[in-house]
Amino acid sequence: MNNKAFIFDLDGVIVDTAKFHYLAWKQLANSLGFDFNEQQNEQLKGVSRVASLEIILKIGNVQLTKEQKETILIEKNKQYLEFVDKMDDREILPQIKEVLFYLKKKKIPFALGSASKNARLILKILDLHLLFDAIVDGTDVSKAKPDPEVFLIAAQKLGINPINCIVIEDAKAGVQAANNAKMTSVGIGDATVLKEADYVLDSTKKLTIDFIEKLME
Repeated sequence: MNNKAFIFDLDGVIVDTAKFHYLAWKQLANSLGFDFNEQQNEQLKGVSRVASLEIILKIGNVQLTKEQKETILIEKNKQYLEFVDKMDDREILPQIKEVLFYLKKKKIPFALGSASKNARLILKILDLHLLFDAIVDGTDVSKAKPDPEVFLIAAQKLGINPINCIVIEDAKAGVQAANNAKMTSVGIGDATVLKEADYVLDSTKKLTIDFIEKLME
């Protein structure tokens, strides 16, 4: 009997919403009078919304009051959601649907473990929300990755021992969170960035059914 479970991050694993975050942050930076490029955007990977704003303000050398920051974060999220709203299932990354349907068919439990407060909405727009056995997002956690809280809550909701959980992540902080939870970590992306992961795949295209079966052995 299989006693393994999978936990998927959202951004960069199930769907590439990172590009929408980038566009929204870029608009925000431009409105504050400076530019923000893709290279600088790398600094925001796996970082909370509040911490991301601080990084951007530092790049632009801009000082804002607490109230101004709160207003600007609401505006950024509104911009981001406008992009998200136009999404359809073509935005789902390669192999993800196949893997989710395979796990469902084999009755292998899986959860979402994401820092995004929009995770449930995004899964709903993509019509994937009913597939997941558990969803843990930014509204359920108080500690950001690399703290393992998000993954430990997911394991608890699935009723699976953390040691039997396999995490699919695209961010260094996410891989560290999985390792801190004593889970198996699979990094999607650059091997030099994700070198702490147990396995690294350069793209979700490599997330084949064969590979999933190997992970469960």
